[in-house]
Amino acid sequence: MREYSTPQTVTVPTSGNLTDDVVRNAAEAPDAVQFSRPDGEGGWADVTCATFLAEVSAVAKGLMAAGIEPGDRVALISRTRYEWTLLDYAIWFAGAATVPIYESSSEEQIHWILSDSGARAIVVEDATHLARVGSVRGDLPELAHVWSIDSGAVEEIRRLGTGVDDADLEARRTTAGPADLATLIYTSGTTGRPKGCMLSHDNFQNELCVAVAELERLFDTDGASTLLFLPLAHVFARIIQVGCIKARTRLGHSADIKNLLPQLATFQPTFILAVPRVFEKVFNTASQRATADGKGKIFDRAAEAAIAYSRALDAGRVPVRVRAQHALFSRLVYGRLRGALGGRCEFAVSGGAPLGDRLGHFYRGIGVTVLEGYGLTETTAALTVNLPEAQKVGTVGRPIPGTAVRIADDGELLFKGGQVFTGYWNNPEATAEALQDGWFHTGDVGEVDDEGFVRITGRKKEILVTAGGKNVAPAVLEDRVRASALVSQCLVVGDGQPFIGALVTIDEEAFPAWAEQHGKSGKVADLVDDEDLRAEVQAAIDEANKAVSKAESIRKFTILPTDWTEEGGQVTPSLKLKRNVVMRESREEIAALYE
Repeated sequence: MREYSTPQTVTVPTSGNLTDDVVRNAAEAPDAVQFSRPDGEGGWADVTCATFLAEVSAVAKGLMAAGIEPGDRVALISRTRYEWTLLDYAIWFAGAATVPIYESSSEEQIHWILSDSGARAIVVEDATHLARVGSVRGDLPELAHVWSIDSGAVEEIRRLGTGVDDADLEARRTTAGPADLATLIYTSGTTGRPKGCMLSHDNFQNELCVAVAELERLFDTDGASTLLFLPLAHVFARIIQVGCIKARTRLGHSADIKNLLPQLATFQPTFILAVPRVFEKVFNTASQRATADGKGKIFDRAAEAAIAYSRALDAGRVPVRVRAQHALFSRLVYGRLRGALGGRCEFAVSGGAPLGDRLGHFYRGIGVTVLEGYGLTETTAALTVNLPEAQKVGTVGRPIPGTAVRIADDGELLFKGGQVFTGYWNNPEATAEALQDGWFHTGDVGEVDDEGFVRITGRKKEILVTAGGKNVAPAVLEDRVRASALVSQCLVVGDGQPFIGALVTIDEEAFPAWAEQHGKSGKVADLVDDEDLRAEVQAAIDEANKAVSKAESIRKFTILPTDWTEEGGQVTPSLKLKRNVVMRESREEIAALYE
């Protein structure tokens, strides 16, 4: 058993709650810009710390007038937008707890979360969400209020609170202490019914007092800012939201992923956060565009030079040839790639799944350092993180101060720290299974090196054991296969089988350009057996197989006619593959691999 801990370096508040940050900011820097909101004309309108406090207070008074009591749960369904953050803090000001729900959630999922949490009110974004909630409201006797942002929810709630005194609001705002529930976040659920993770104000304080201090170059540099585009229902985005307010870092919101690049260009963030799939898509899109412009070979050489340069930095010496190539491509290629992120972005934070060392080296090589971290909803996001001054590409960093990691005998990662949740809502059995002897059992398998850097090697329940007794971690292979510009998703199979196989889906955005270049017509479904398409995927498979032994390598694969999506139910809102769903839906294709 191996264990590594990082000592606590900052003082975590022993009183108060997350609303104190808003009050402090307005008192210390009332005119400082806390948010920038889209102005409807392609630009951004600033919101100061004083204005934000006033808006939050007005909405909180309305919630109080509507009968929301301390400890009540109030649900939120919306895409990432300013109102999400405004309502989140208003709920806390009213002494209640926020229950975020993914805006893509089905009626059944919404019903379960509202019922299990006992939510007293819900704010949705639009008519679609209203309809979903309306269809299940009859079974939710505790749900007293349903408001819609697009139908004027914020103003409506404000009007309700015009008769509430400031003193009454302040008394309510200060009701919650560190141990009180701040939010109930339901796991997106790659398996089974979502469980409500109880996160306290203290969990957030333990996470963020440390993270803001450790990531000072992100949060505390002159003009620091970030444009948030991940769903705020995800703990990863939520922690950045709270961190920006705690550090008084300018924050913007965007839900329009398809038009993200123009918004990045005008907002000009100094850092961004995303899940690995986003970084893969940015890389693949750049590669496809270069190929379409007849510059595919130049881009490939530039990418290899960036990766070689970053690897050389880790080795402590950059050869003259690599340095020269890097300088050349910095002028020809890398500047344009950085410009796509707004031109000022120096850092990116990646979480939610392993990024893979190749992409990590590529981004650092072009001048955007990706700080990969690791955490779960149950741990209020980060347990470990790579820091600007302490980074090992391919790892998820060291435990953040005040956190300890242990490797169990079966390789499972166990953690202990103040950011670890208090348990699952209404589910003592699951809580007892997750929290044992003071350690949180993550379900992930990993390694810790002599310097404390953690490497994730797979999911405990996803380790495949072939008929020959070989243990295989699918994530290593899947990540590398997905690095292909043409591949969207990959599922590695082979548990109890004589060899490892894979199901592969094609990126529908990349496919048309590839088809045109190769003189093909038709859709992906028409070409799953096409020799050229299979050769392209085989090349990705061959590249992935370089990372493993022959016994672990992918021997056969099948290209599926359609991609796996969130809408189809095979991918979670945080872009993780629901392995059990895909395995069930594709059992015939999997069986055919071994016939």
